[in-house]
Parts: sequence; C-alpha cells; structure tokens
Amino acid sequence: MSMSSGTILVVDDDAVARQLLADALRKEGYDVEIAAGGADAIALGRAKRFDVVLTDIKMSEVDGLAVLREFRQRSPETAIVLLTAFGSMDGAVEAIKQGAYDYLAKPFKKEDIKLVVRRSLDHSRLVRENARMSGELRERHGSPLIGSSPAMLEVYTLVARVSSGKSTVLLEGESGTGKELVAHAIHTNSPRRGRPFVPVNCAALQDTLLESELFGHEKGAFTGAVVAKQGLFETADRGTLFLDEIGDIGQALQVKLLRVIQEQEVRHVGGTASIKVDVRIVAATNRDLARMVKDGKFRDDLFYRLNVVRIVLPPLRERREDIPMLAHHFLQKVSSANNQPVRGFVPETMALLERYHWPGNVRELENVIERTVSLAPGPLIMPDDLPEAVRKAEPALTGGDESLLSLDDVEKRHLARVLRETGGNKVRAAKILGIDRRTLYRMAERFGMDLGEEGSE
Repeated sequence: MSMSSGTILVVDDDAVARQLLADALRKEGYDVEIAAGGADAIALGRAKRFDVVLTDIKMSEVDGLAVLREFRQRSPETAIVLLTAFGSMDGAVEAIKQGAYDYLAKPFKKEDIKLVVRRSLDHSRLVRENARMSGELRERHGSPLIGSSPAMLEVYTLVARVSSGKSTVLLEGESGTGKELVAHAIHTNSPRRGRPFVPVNCAALQDTLLESELFGHEKGAFTGAVVAKQGLFETADRGTLFLDEIGDIGQALQVKLLRVIQEQEVRHVGGTASIKVDVRIVAATNRDLARMVKDGKFRDDLFYRLNVVRIVLPPLRERREDIPMLAHHFLQKVSSANNQPVRGFVPETMALLERYHWPGNVRELENVIERTVSLAPGPLIMPDDLPEAVRKAEPALTGGDESLLSLDDVEKRHLARVLRETGGNKVRAAKILGIDRRTLYRMAERFGMDLGEEGSE
C-alpha cells in the first residue's frame, strides 16, 4: 500500500534525468507518468488530470514555460514545479511570476524533491477545495445571503414566510449583520419585485431633512426648496421602503411616520393634499427598540406597527461555521472585480478568520477580505497577509475565564484597538469597522471615549 497519494507528471527531454526523478517519486508511493518533452506533456495533460507537474524549463521545441501556460489555463488546480539548471535563475523567477508554484535548481537533493512535491500536493488540494467552495456559491445563484448555520436557516425560513404578504417587518441585529440584504431578499421574493426597493438610512439625515426626503415637499416649503419634490414613499409606491436605523428618528417624525403607516397616504411638507401610497415597510435597527419604548425614547404605538414580524439577524461570532463560505464569497467577488489571481486561503488563515470575534460582523469580514486580497502577494492568502487585529486577537478574547466578557466590553476594546491602529483617524476607523461616522461617534459616546469634534478627521 502506498504511503502517499497524488498523480505526478515528470517532463524532461533528458531521458536519464526524468527516469531517475520518476523512480525516486514512485518509491515514495506516488502515481508517476513521464513525458519526453513539452508537446508530450501538453497532450497528456489534455487526457488526464495531474496534481503536480515537474518540468524542466529548457527543452527543445516546446519549453517548460509553454507547459506552464497550458496547465495554468486548462487545469489551474495543478501545481507546476520548474526544474532549472543552477545558472538560469532568471527563468525560474519569470516562471513564478507566471504562476508556477515553485522551482528546483539542478542538481537537487532527494530530500528537496520530496519536500517540494509534498508542499505542491497540499497546494493543489487547497486550490481544488477553494474552487469547490466557489462553485457551491455560484450554484446558490449568487444569493448575497450566505450561510448554512442553524441561525441563518431560521432567517431564510422567516424571509420565505413573510415575502409573499404585506406585513411590516422589523429586522434587528448589530451593525454589519446584513439587514439591508435581508430586506432586499424579502422584496425580491415578493409580488412587489418588479417595483422599486427604496433604502433610506434614517441615521444619516437630520429629522427635518429626513421628513422632506420621505414625504416630499412643495416649492417654497423651506429655504432651498426651489422646486416641488416627490418623497421616497411615492417613489416606493407598490414597492418596498427600507427604513434603516429606525431607532434614530425623533419623536415628532415618529408621529408623522405612524400616521402614514396607518392611513397609507402622505402629505408633502408645506402641502395640504393627501397622496395615496401602497408601500410595504421593512424597518431595521441595531438598537433595542423594546428597551427604548420602556425608556420613553420610542413611541410604543409606532413600535407595535413596525414589529408585526420580527427577524433577528445573528452576529457573525454566533455563526462561525458560516465564515468559510462568506470568506470565499468575498474573495471571489474581489478577485473577479479586480482581475486578481488570488484563489483561496491556507487552513491556518481560515482558522484565524474563524477564531476572530468580528465586532463589525459580515461587513467587517468583507472589508478585511477586500483589503487582504488587494495586498496578497501570492495565489493563496497566508496568515501574515491578514491585518494584525485578526492575527493577534487579544488573549482575553480567546481563552481563560477572562474571555467571558460582556458584548459592551468586546466592542469597547475593539474600538479602542482600531482607533489606536489608525492613529485616531475617524474616517479610517469607521471604514474598518464597517459603520458610518455618526455610529462611530455614538459608540464612543456610549463608552465615554472622546473623539473630539464630529466634523474633524
């Protein structure tokens, strides 16, 4: 019984050299085939799949670089190792640039061959595994809702259940958990899919501006209203209006919103005519609305109107089993958009991604993958390619009794670390955390951290 598994093709126009190499590898238990030159190797590669190809660079007629190009195109999961005479290292460097996995300088030791073949087989297996994962994602019709954890299956079930109706839906979950994606999924699976899906970030505008955005305004209703303008409720007529960060609107606007939901009609700011609208509302919040109602900060009647169907989105740390699939999805997205040849992760990198606590949730994971892929020097993402925060999660968060911290403590520590690493740059800190600057200031205020003036960098 063989000690090793893997199919290897040895290509060399020197009969003695290729026979010696093939015999050495067969002794290790590998399934080895030989080719007397580049043309033979290409023909064999079209007939059979190889895990590793060991090919001499300098061969008459079809050289090793031609073999490399053919296999890269036809069989990207095959690891190519170039064999080069000691004096021609330039060719080896060029080959690595073109996608060779490694090279061996002749004369080589038996131990060197064994080691490079073992590593090449691991590489080939990883690329195949990553390709399989990417294929699975494509089969999901590019659905942006990714994950097969019990928590996400529950979300899918609720989305499927509520999509066909008109009930108002309240999405609850931390920043970056994908609330807008869920709102979009509800819309695209509903009879309203042919009409507009209109997202509004309630935290991004002051109440007076938000009111005119939502309900529209008449000409001259306020300074700067030089023309009459339709509101987003009218834009979303017979479609879906997604009100993100609904917990941030003030009491006066809450009353007006409640009236629109009850009466299904809007009045422009500065106008008197009522305009009928047929709009399904999906609202979202990263705050505890029920607690805000108890504290008198959110109207209970509006809360009950919004909270007809409630879907809670789990934080990423509570569905760690979904991290590999999400990471591959974002890798695929970034690689194809930037035309970069990054194909996957080594297991140690994935282990770090799965261990990290992701206070910024899926959005933070996407940002990390995007940044890592754009800076990665090789086809597989190594642990050292990850940002320091992910590589070196604080020990208190990964083991011992100290790891049993409250979510506030986790958020506070992470916010402090991100601010430390960005030198206090609020724009960069907000981007890394996947939140907008207003949310960053609110977080800092909650933890008693002074970020200076809100308009400053």
